[in-house]
Amino acid sequence: MTVEGVGISSISRIKRLAWNTIANWQYLACQVAGEFNDQNLKGTELIELQADEICTFAGTKKKPLWIVVSIEVWSRIWISKVVGRPNYKNVKILLNQVINSCRIANPFIFTTDGFEPYSWATRNLLSPICLYAQVIKKRRKNRVINVERRLIIGTKSKMEQLLFESEDSTTINTSFIERLNLTIRQGCAYLGRRTACHSRCKELLDNNLALQMCYYNFVRPHSALKFGGETRTPAIQAGLVKKPLSFREIFTALQILFWRIFMFLRTRIRVEKFTWIST
Repeated sequence: MTVEGVGISSISRIKRLAWNTIANWQYLACQVAGEFNDQNLKGTELIELQADEICTFAGTKKKPLWIVVSIEVWSRIWISKVVGRPNYKNVKILLNQVINSCRIANPFIFTTDGFEPYSWATRNLLSPICLYAQVIKKRRKNRVINVERRLIIGTKSKMEQLLFESEDSTTINTSFIERLNLTIRQGCAYLGRRTACHSRCKELLDNNLALQMCYYNFVRPHSALKFGGETRTPAIQAGLVKKPLSFREIFTALQILFWRIFMFLRTRIRVEKFTWIST
C-alpha cells in the first residue's frame, strides 16, 4: 500500500491496526529497502541518462525541498536520488552516485532541463565520457509553446550518431525522466498535490523514496519492457537479477539487518512506553 500512494492513516483504517504499528513497519521496510538498493543497484551499463527535479516540501511550505532523480533510459532503471536543496552540492552527489553505480564503457547521452548546476557538475565530472544536452521548455498559461534543445558538451555529428544507434530516442528529450517523476508522485503519498499526507521531515520522505525505488526497480514489471509474453522489471533489463523479486525475498536477503532494526524498534517502543508510564 505504501508504494502505491496510500498514506499511513488510510492503511491503518483499512487494516484495522494502530497508526504507530504501521509507521514502525514502514520505517523498518524503508531501512531494509535502502540497504538493498545500496548493495544491488550496481553494474548497470550506462547508455542514455536523464535527470530532473521534483519540488515538494517537508513540515511547512516555507521550507521547500527538491528531489533530484536520474534514470537510465535503455533499462528504465531508477539509478539515484537526492533529497535536499536545488544546489550544486546535491547535483554533484547525484552524479557521483551514478558514476559509482554504473559501468561506463562508451560515451553516453546525458539530458536534463536548463537547471544551471547540471551544466557545472557535468563539466567537472562527466565531460570526457558523455555528450550533454539541455531541453528548455517555455510555457504560457501552463502550455508548452516552445522547446529549445541545446548541445552543451560534444559535437552535433557525434550526438546524431548516438541518437541513430539508440533504441529509445530519436531526438534530444527528457520524456523518460518526466514519466518517472509522475510514477514517483503517484506512488508516494507524501508527494500528492493538495493532500494532508505531506512529509513532516526530510528523513521520512527520503526513507519512503528508498522503498519506492526498490519496488520500482526490482518488484514492479515495467509496461515498456514487454518482450513477447514476458514483462521485465528494470533490474532484469539491466542484468542485475534474473526474475522479478518479491518484498519477502528482498527483506529475507538482508536478515541480519532486518533483525537488527527489528530489535532496535522493540527497544525504542519499550523505552517510550516506560517513559509514558513513568510520567
